[in-house]
Amino acid sequence: MELQSAGGPGGAAGPGREVRGSGMANQVPFTNNYRDLSTREGYQYEFSCLRCGNGYKSAFRHSVTGFGGRIATIGGRLLGGNMGNRIADAGWNAEWLRDSTAGSTNDRMLRAAVEEVSPSFQQCHRCGQWVCKQVCWNGTRGLCVTCAPKVDQEIAARQASAQVQQIDERVRQVDWTDDLNLRDRGTGLCSGCGQESGGGRFCAHCGTALAAARPNRFCVNCGSGLGPGVSFCGECGTTA
Repeated sequence: MELQSAGGPGGAAGPGREVRGSGMANQVPFTNNYRDLSTREGYQYEFSCLRCGNGYKSAFRHSVTGFGGRIATIGGRLLGGNMGNRIADAGWNAEWLRDSTAGSTNDRMLRAAVEEVSPSFQQCHRCGQWVCKQVCWNGTRGLCVTCAPKVDQEIAARQASAQVQQIDERVRQVDWTDDLNLRDRGTGLCSGCGQESGGGRFCAHCGTALAAARPNRFCVNCGSGLGPGVSFCGECGTTA
């Protein structure tokens, strides 16, 4: 597999990492969509799709110097004496070597991880994004599904969207207010018990006549309904 520099989100190319080998410098791809999960025990990387976020981890590769150095250090300390100290010092030097060569070794391990997971990714040459082949790559068009959506999925999505819109339109055509009292002004809570009124002329919980129920008095001048305890008509000002 030929390695190349990775394109970042929106087509912007990110800085590549040079790996020296075979007398020439190569670029390690995936610069914008991987995380280095390596520890002193070994190397591992996590690669993710720039579109959907799905990801893959490379296989964990143990670090010989890190793991061996740790064992030697622990064993030397347990052994004690001059020989134990020498073994512990050798182990410490091995761990130091692991850290001091992290740059070049890490790049070699990253290259191996890239080759391992690259069959699961494809770079779109239109937008530059690295996307997963399983979900976000349109193999028929040779582009990611952001640039070239899959037709069958778009048809299914549009049909479902249209179906929801049509359901909404059909529901609106049905009269859902036949059994509701829309003529009288409603009240939310009963003044007698404080619970929800139920929407009728009397409280559904205690039977109290609601203040907003249909009036039993009317203005002699304009015929508007008069609430309890009012002295003047609210519509024309005539004395109640």
